[in-house]
Amino acid sequence: MSPRTPLPPPPPPAEIRNWPDREARLADRALAMDELGRRLLGGGRLVLFLVWFGMLQLGWALVGVPLVSFGGAGGVADPISMLLALFCGAAGIAVLVPGVWLTVRSLRRDAMVRERLMGWAALDRHEPSDARLRLPLLSASWLVLSFAMCAVGLWTAFAVPLNTGPDDGGYGAVAYGMGAALILWVTGLTGLAKAVGHYRMAVRLTGRPGARSASSELPRPE
Repeated sequence: MSPRTPLPPPPPPAEIRNWPDREARLADRALAMDELGRRLLGGGRLVLFLVWFGMLQLGWALVGVPLVSFGGAGGVADPISMLLALFCGAAGIAVLVPGVWLTVRSLRRDAMVRERLMGWAALDRHEPSDARLRLPLLSASWLVLSFAMCAVGLWTAFAVPLNTGPDDGGYGAVAYGMGAALILWVTGLTGLAKAVGHYRMAVRLTGRPGARSASSELPRPE
């Protein structure tokens, strides 16, 4: 579904709710929760997560060209190389800034989606529709990809300083490697937090049958 498609609205306030019966309320609740779950962890959302990550890494890679060029032992050898390095740096900033903005906007949208999802979840309890919220394959995909990003980021943070000498770009190459590792770490931790948070919420909704009745205390947003 297109990202421009409006999100399902939050549940109406208690004083204006006018469902004819519980079945109608549960049907609207299931539709809203299914859609909000897809918006939070769906395949399209995962693709966008990887696209924004790719933009950040591409922008930083272009910024890394002047860092490595000017940070090496011999510096930039000629004016043409200097101009090329500066052009790559400017292009990198032009890619990096939108990537950062899109990532921050995406995080804010995720917070809104989660808030609405928790609002619909607190409206009632229904085990069949609540069980669909687990999204095990998608949750596992987010978890594995995010963990891989964190692992690669950790390896990069140690490997680049240890294996970079003056002839390999010097301090500029180290700065580029640490920046790339930071992007991997932040992006990976963001994905891990989302996957783990969604799993915990789904477990609270789909706990042991009979452990909590429909009139029990409902899950609250974290």
